[in-house]
Amino acid sequence: MSEVINQEIIPKFALPTGEMIPAIGLGTFGSDRVSPEDVAQAVDGAIRCGYRMIDCAACYGNEHLIGNVIHQVIQEGVVSRKDLFIMSKVWNDMHRDVESACRKSIADLQCDYLDMYFIHWPFPNYHAPHCDVDARNPDSRPFSVEEFMDTYRQCEALVEKGLIRNIGISNLTIPKLEAVLPLMKIHPAACESEFHVCFQQQELLDYLVSHDITPVAYMPLGSPRRPERDIMPEDVVDMDTPAIREIAAAHNCHPALICLKWAHQRGTIPIPFSIHNYTANLKCLTEDPLSQEEMEKIKPLDCNNRLVKGHVFLWPGAKDWHDLWDEDGVIVS
Repeated sequence: MSEVINQEIIPKFALPTGEMIPAIGLGTFGSDRVSPEDVAQAVDGAIRCGYRMIDCAACYGNEHLIGNVIHQVIQEGVVSRKDLFIMSKVWNDMHRDVESACRKSIADLQCDYLDMYFIHWPFPNYHAPHCDVDARNPDSRPFSVEEFMDTYRQCEALVEKGLIRNIGISNLTIPKLEAVLPLMKIHPAACESEFHVCFQQQELLDYLVSHDITPVAYMPLGSPRRPERDIMPEDVVDMDTPAIREIAAAHNCHPALICLKWAHQRGTIPIPFSIHNYTANLKCLTEDPLSQEEMEKIKPLDCNNRLVKGHVFLWPGAKDWHDLWDEDGVIVS
């Protein structure tokens, strides 16, 4: 039996509603390298060691197995449903029927309601699981405020029906946020974005914080096990940078734990996935913080190293993946 971390020392953040959310969660995207059964087993071990936030998504193809784990740990009395913060996401092909997608995730996860439900991508552009980086759906189209808000309104209705407690957004740029935030009746509680040492997105982070949206960091370790199609020759490996290795040596720990401490101390909620090291990942937020000097040493490592480029979401007529991210400060359409 692995070590159990005392709940009282695990840090938490307050959502805009005042609800408390754990400062770290377990991601469940096994990409194309880990089986759904392995992911479910990791969720089981993580909950037993002290994790209370689980970040799921319909398109990961493993929610039904994670649901069996959630049912089992509740049956055993390891946790109660109210102790868990369960998040899921509506996939791109269900933007016009969000309630059906949500009800399926709730049924698969056996959890009665979702604590947070994210719009996974701001486009309805669909691609097949495990497709090649060059795959393109001819029906793909650029971001539309009207289409996005139609999806968001459906999420607002789910809050009113009690199916979800909070709405999350994901992979939105500042120009897109500027376009949609004034139109929302229910304020988004969180935004999942790619945040890690070599892709810090400080401007986006500052924007989210200033608009009272909790930043959730996916790929907080620089995701060495991301899908093969997302790996490009120019990518930098965060944990191999000399500064991270030097700080890790000073703390006598793995470089991954330095990345997580940094993510937490700059105000994001990291959601790393691991099938073996989840206990160490959780524990590292409860002890031995980085010094201000070490935090400053990590700042210059930012090199705009975006790892999830999103090629497969491109629409006919788009130049390349940069068009997805509005890098000139305007929505590319």
